[in-house]
Order: sequence, then structure tokens, then C-alpha cells
Amino acid sequence: MQPGIHPSYGPVVFRDRAANFAFLTRSTATSEKTVEWEDGHTYPVIDVEISSASHPFYTGRSKVLDTAGRVERFERRYARHQER
Repeated sequence: MQPGIHPSYGPVVFRDRAANFAFLTRSTATSEKTVEWEDGHTYPVIDVEISSASHPFYTGRSKVLDTAGRVERFERRYARHQER
């Protein structure tokens, strides 16, 4: 790696306030806000709006759309336009 052209890569806490969930990882993202982690060290914290703890797909609260019914309804509605 060439020195001086890459951003610093260090530990960062990502926090999902909606789900009261946080995880420590490494990233090039940084923040002025800090938080004291479980190990007693202070790390920069980045607040996110959605994480795996609050996203409907990962929590099992996702809704399945009836796409087949929508396609059939579309075809019935516009079938007369296709005959022209």
C-alpha cells in the first residue's frame, strides 16, 4: 500500500437506536461521538437507522406480496389493448 493515500481503518461501534442494538467492527467511517464499549475502551459511534436487528427481512416481520395476483389483474385490465 502506498503511504498517505488510504483512510485510517479502525474499530467503530455501529448503533441501531430503534432496536437498542450495537456491534463493534472495523471500518474507515468515523465520528466525533464516542461510546464506552463493554470492554471498557472508548470507540467512535455511528448511529444507523436500520440494522439486522430492526430490518423486517431479518426479524421475520416482512410481508409477502401477492405478485401473481397483481400480474393477472394487470393482464385482465390491459388485455383489450393488446388485441389492437
